[in-house]
Amino acid sequence: MTAGADGGEAVPAIDARDGVPHAVLFDADGSDREVDVDTIDLASLSERQLLWIDQQGSPPEAMLRQLGLEAALSALRDNGGRPSLQNFGDWFLLRVIAVARSQPLQFAGQVLTILVGRNFVVSLHREPLEYMKQLLQRERADTRIGVLSAESFTASLLDWQMATYFDAVTELEEEVDRLEVQLLTQPILRERVPELAVLRRAASRLRRLLTPHRTVFGAMARPDFRPDDSKEEQAQLRTLNDRFERALDAIEAARELVIGSFELFATRTAQRTNETMRVLTFVTVLLGSLSVLAGALGMNFEAPIFRTGTRGFIITLSVMASVVITALLVAKRRNWW
Repeated sequence: MTAGADGGEAVPAIDARDGVPHAVLFDADGSDREVDVDTIDLASLSERQLLWIDQQGSPPEAMLRQLGLEAALSALRDNGGRPSLQNFGDWFLLRVIAVARSQPLQFAGQVLTILVGRNFVVSLHREPLEYMKQLLQRERADTRIGVLSAESFTASLLDWQMATYFDAVTELEEEVDRLEVQLLTQPILRERVPELAVLRRAASRLRRLLTPHRTVFGAMARPDFRPDDSKEEQAQLRTLNDRFERALDAIEAARELVIGSFELFATRTAQRTNETMRVLTFVTVLLGSLSVLAGALGMNFEAPIFRTGTRGFIITLSVMASVVITALLVAKRRNWW
């Protein structure tokens, strides 16, 4: 353990090495400390203590059997990876999915399984979870986390998990804003279509990751889920459901922004087409006018101008040039080109 900023002992960081469980005992009346998983006795935990066990890698069958949680093994063998919630009476198991961003707009799901019982929380995941590291780094010295119930601490973990969706939505909105500025200020190129496709795919990916959580957070918010919990704990679980709904609304709003960007692209493309057609129409009318003039002069009739020779030819060209210049000035004045 390292010294905290105020001179107290810092919370030991969970070094989530693959296959090695790590446990931290948050003690409101003593020091937060790392404990040996093999010596843990869940029945000995007091109401002012909270045990958090975290493991990265394969499901720890031996540890779960030692803790009396072997009933969770069948659920852990389910590799479907979909959010789920199972109540085992004195404790419950839930599986959620967080958002991982390895590359811009490349959203992947990270499965987190949490076992929650009286004064203990066990978190299992196959990959490192950045937001869990941030949670521990925030608590530098001895904390009062021990006074929290396991449900309240789980609500904090789920709140951080839900924050990954809000962060992903923020990234998506920033990319949409950048693209829209380019659409409004730069020439319209067909290369924008793949960018729009990436944005649309990212929004759909977020929605597919989050939507299945509706059954989990909705069930946790119902009073029959944990009827023995205090009103404060039940309120925290309902707050999680509200946060889920807000995250879903944020993703839907981001999806609408992407659709709006496509509509902006289509509008700008149509505008460019209209401008091109206007120029072509103007040129066609101008050339048609000159053709009419040339055709009139080529008609078979006697006129003095046909006897002027070179001077008449120059006069004709001058008239045509005057028509062209006048038409161009009018078009410029009216922003036709």
